[in-house]
Amino acid sequence: MPDHPTETASGAAAEPAAVLLDALRYRWPGADCDCLNIATLRIAAGERVFLRGPSGSGKTTLLSLVGGVILPQAGVVRIAGQSLAALSAGARDRFRADHVGFVFQLFNLLPYLSARDNILLACRFSPQRRARIAVAGSTPEAEATRLAERLDLGAALLDRPAAALSVGQQQRVAAARALIGRPGLVVADEPTSALDAERQQAFIDLLLDECAAAGAALLFVSHDQRLAGHFDRVLDLATIHRATGSMQAPA
Repeated sequence: MPDHPTETASGAAAEPAAVLLDALRYRWPGADCDCLNIATLRIAAGERVFLRGPSGSGKTTLLSLVGGVILPQAGVVRIAGQSLAALSAGARDRFRADHVGFVFQLFNLLPYLSARDNILLACRFSPQRRARIAVAGSTPEAEATRLAERLDLGAALLDRPAAALSVGQQQRVAAARALIGRPGLVVADEPTSALDAERQQAFIDLLLDECAAAGAALLFVSHDQRLAGHFDRVLDLATIHRATGSMQAPA
């Protein structure tokens, strides 16, 4: 299903969906059934979507497909109108760096780099992120400091290596790295699991505010049903996939 801009009633070009999946099927190597089989899923630009499902249901696999880390055996994955299968592996990496901010469940920080340098890595790999910051009249360094302050990461913490930070601090560094440079899509995989209630609320506020300011879509995966009320739409993975059998990746 193509997702090229179409004309609205006023004659203006409509923005392509932030995420469009069509007739998608994915099966882990060695598995005897599909772990994901999705007829269609569309997330509009700027939309905030809360995705829930039990452990092993395929949520992380879905996020990997959305990010182009893996490709489906069948079907289409389009991000901002771009078919990921049409890109080489290297081009998918560059596209993801420019357009998708990931908050990984296991953070994926470089332990020997400072918190500040981990946040700035996203800009080092993405000229488009740097350009968007410049258009806003700022610099990557200033933007990293601003995001860190909103996440209660003071200057002293920013100079520490990531390995010296607490789990909760590492999680907030990962969030700042995802948000810097205003990507069009932010994908968060259980991003509040290591935060206390007060910092969890501050984290959610920051995530929603930054996505709104950038017009970015947010795909947020969590087991914490209490957070669902912050989002435009709540999806159960069970309602959008048509797979049978085990959803687990083979050992």
